Amino acid sequence: MTANRFVRLLAASGIAVCLIAGCASGPGAVVPDEPPASADQTDSQRRARIRLQLAVGYYEQRQMNVALDEIRQALAADPNFADAYSMRALIYMDMGENKLAEENFLQSIRLSPNTPDFNNNYGWFLCQNGREKESINYFEAALKSRAYQSPAKALHNAGICSLKLKNRAAAERYLSQAFQYDPANPSTNTNLARIYFDQADYERARFYISRVVKADVLTADVLWLAIKIERKLGDRAAETSLATQLRRRHGGSAEFAAYQRGAFDE
Repeated sequence: MTANRFVRLLAASGIAVCLIAGCASGPGAVVPDEPPASADQTDSQRRARIRLQLAVGYYEQRQMNVALDEIRQALAADPNFADAYSMRALIYMDMGENKLAEENFLQSIRLSPNTPDFNNNYGWFLCQNGREKESINYFEAALKSRAYQSPAKALHNAGICSLKLKNRAAAERYLSQAFQYDPANPSTNTNLARIYFDQADYERARFYISRVVKADVLTADVLWLAIKIERKLGDRAAETSLATQLRRRHGGSAEFAAYQRGAFDE
């Protein structure tokens, strides 16, 4: 079992963001990639790498205590194994142990300051804990790395955190760049649609939200935003079709209740 799999969902600005490694559909924090085997590795380093692989597998199975024990054994074999500290930080973050999570995020960065995923992960942690201004510096650090193979993650996260800071210009810039790298990401598309809807640029808002609808990512908030966009553009047939889907899929939602009372401008 490798680290490059979906392991859980996080909420960010009302949109599902996956906790991933190498996932094209959404950034968030990322699980450390499996370190490559090397002829130069010592036996202790190889044992540590195997323990990390096991920890990731147990984490995916939601066996947190077992995963932590595997990390403990990995670090006993190789006390300077930065990937293991990063993985332990993600586990503690998931468990709500924020002090321990932060200690391990920082240790992974101390040991490997130029690893972009470590900076992205810590930035995401900060953003999720009311420290959005601090988080941007770490996303920028990740983006400066020429070795970063998936900059869409940090760009998306910087965009989400900029929205939390109510810095819409920065959010638009980051998310537009993220779109260039990963145009299929539903969170990026939905948030860009929201930005342009708020700017009364309804055609551009429609362009982005339609990509999400066509991908069948029909959450209540996506459908409600699409309905409001079509209403502004005067396409009553499209509005009615979307409203039918909202009623059928999310009839008990706050969004459908807002539609029923005609709260299009709330």
